[in-house]
Amino acid sequence: MIKMLFAIRRLPHLSPEEFHRYWREDHGRLAQKNLPALRVKRYVQTHTIDTPFNEVLRESRGGGEPYDGVVEIWWDSVEELEAAFSTPEGVQASEELLEDEKRFIDLPRSSMWFAEEEVFIGVQEESL
Repeated sequence: MIKMLFAIRRLPHLSPEEFHRYWREDHGRLAQKNLPALRVKRYVQTHTIDTPFNEVLRESRGGGEPYDGVVEIWWDSVEELEAAFSTPEGVQASEELLEDEKRFIDLPRSSMWFAEEEVFIGVQEESL
C-alpha cells in the first residue's frame, strides 16, 4: 500500500477547539463523501492533544513548532492512486476537498508527502 501523510497546522484565526471541531465534523463528512471517488482504502485523522508532555518532548529533542494533527490516507498502490486522479470524479472530489481545506488549514505552513510503511512492531494488514 501507499500512504499520503499530511501534517497540518490550523489557520491563525481559529482556536484549537474550532479547528478540531471543523476538521472532525465538517471536513470529516466531506471526506467520507468524496474519498470513494479517489479510491481511498483508509482515511484517518490524528488530532494533537493538549498535554504538557508535548512541550517536554519538543524541548528534549529541539523540535520546532507543533502541528495540529496528521492525516493519513491509504491506496492499494501507486497505480491505483494515479488512476483515481485521472477520472473526472476523482478530479472533482480532489478539488472539493482542497477548497474546504483552505477554510481551516494553513496550507503554506503544513507539509504533505507520500510514503510506504515499514512495520517493526504491530500487525500488518495481510495477517489480519
